[in-house]
Formats: sequence, C-alpha cells, structure tokens
Amino acid sequence: MLAYLIRRLFAAAVMLVVIILVVFSIFFLVPKWAGVDIASSFVGKQADPAAVEGVRQKLGLGDPIYVQVWEFFKGIFAGRTYSGGGDTIHCSAPCFGYSFRSEQAIWPVLTDRFPVTLGLALGAAVLWLVFGVAAGVLSALRRGTIWDRSAMVVALSGVSLPIYFTGMLSLAIFAYGLNWIDASYVPLEDSFGGWLGGMILPWITLAFLYAAMYARITRATMLEILGEDYIRTARAKGLKEQTVIGKHAMRSTMTPILTMLGMDLGALIGGAILTESTFNLPGLGRAVLDAIRNQDLPVIVGVTLITSLAVLFANLVVDILYAVIDPRVRLA
Repeated sequence: MLAYLIRRLFAAAVMLVVIILVVFSIFFLVPKWAGVDIASSFVGKQADPAAVEGVRQKLGLGDPIYVQVWEFFKGIFAGRTYSGGGDTIHCSAPCFGYSFRSEQAIWPVLTDRFPVTLGLALGAAVLWLVFGVAAGVLSALRRGTIWDRSAMVVALSGVSLPIYFTGMLSLAIFAYGLNWIDASYVPLEDSFGGWLGGMILPWITLAFLYAAMYARITRATMLEILGEDYIRTARAKGLKEQTVIGKHAMRSTMTPILTMLGMDLGALIGGAILTESTFNLPGLGRAVLDAIRNQDLPVIVGVTLITSLAVLFANLVVDILYAVIDPRVRLA
C-alpha cells in the first residue's frame, strides 16, 4: 500500500509540473507565437501605450522564455515581485498572478470566492451520489419494471435539460411563485439558515443533472456485474441478497462511480459557471464571467490553475480510494 501511495504521489507531482507548463503555454506562449500582444491582453484593448509597456515590464515579457517560465513557477510556490512602470508590487505565495485592472493579487480574490463554489460542489455531490446511485441500483434490480422505466425517463430528462433552464424554472416555481424559499445568497458566517436557504435550489438543480448521469452509469454497471460468475457463486452459497448486492456487487460498481466523481467534483470546484450565474452566487464561476467581461486575463489564468489543481487533487484521492475498495489495484 505504501509503495502504491508513493507512486501515486510521484505521478501527481509530475502532473502538477505538466499542468503549470501547459497553462503557461496557453496564456503566454501560444498568443505570442500567434502574434498577439500579451501585455495588451492583460490590460485591455483601450489601455494607453504607457500602461501596456508598464505591464510588459512587470510581467517580464521581454525576458527569455526560460526566465519567464521560472518566474511563473517561482510565483506559485515562493511568491513573486512585479516591477516596472515606475512601481513595484510584491505578490505572496501562492501567486497566481496580479490583476492590473483591480490592482489586486489574484489569490486573495479567488480565496474569497472559493468557499461559495466549494459549498455548492460538495452539497450537490452528496445529493447526486445518494439519489443517483440509489436510483441506478434499484433500476438494475427491478429491470423492466415501471420503476426502471420511470427512473430512466427522469434520468434522460435530467441529462437533456440545461442547467439554466431547470434553475430558472425552480426559481420561478419555488422562490417567486410559491415563496417557499428565499433564493438570495447569504454568507455562511452571517446566518446558517439564510445560507442553507440560498443554497438548496442550486444544490438540487446541479444535482439533478449529475444524478441523472450517475443513475444511468450505475444501472448499466450493476446489470453487467450481476451477470458475473462470482455473483452467481455468492447466491449459490446461500448468501442473503442484501449481502450479495451490498458487499459484492456494489464494491465493483463503485469503481466507475469514483472515476466520474473525481472528474466532476474537481471540475465543479473550479467553478460551476452556469449554476452560479443563474442563482447569482459569488463563486469562482462568476469570477470567470466577470473577468471575461472586464478582459481581466490574470483572473482567468488563476481560475484555470485552480480548476486544474482541483481535478488533479480529486483524481489523487480517487486513486487512493481505488486501493481501498479493490485490493487488486494496490497489488498490481
């Protein structure tokens, strides 16, 4: 088990370096090769030439590529100093960049919004795991019944309907029509009840989409596993049905579920843009939209890094859980 963990950690460290290099290339090298003025992209098209030149000096865009890559890495792990244009700005680690529009380091801005997105992602994940997996298992055990057909119709609807449609529909019915829920967001530190009331509809809306996908995957995987020889052997030995399903079939079914969960949860932590926009939540997704409107490229760079790191971390946790669920993984 220890050797397996060391291999996974080493692979994650290598992937972290690759991710940082890819993000740097996308935002700094590719535009340069395409003839785009990167400094103008950071300050906006309406900036005066003096401001553009100041940004070019602060970012070190005139330095050799290896120097720029080193400064980018150093900023993430040790902080960075931006100097040029007549002033000097220090960005403490982890430095994901500096917004030359708001005159703020990106990391504090993102950490203020991160708890909102994290609460949205975790709350929705609990709902879609509980209801999606349960619906998929019941559909597999009652294949061809009215329950199976009804659950798959609902699942197909959940996958097909866009989030902004189901979100606006839930707001129109439960918040504005019936007045059951106050959909306005309240910070958790101000009021737990207000925060919970503002997060219920976003959780349900987001979970409806993902629960539908998890139900379909769980049903298909469970049907395949129920036909395996070891399941027939377990039943032939006289084991109770709940033992066969809970201890043997579910253990194998959870492998693809964990794979999906790692990818989905990591991506959502990077920002559920449509959900946050529909319900006016001040999370990372809204930060991306605001940055696009304001042409604030450093914020987009920062959110891209956070999303990539969140997916990497989520997959590392999934790899560890693989070893817990399936002994063949850690013995391979």
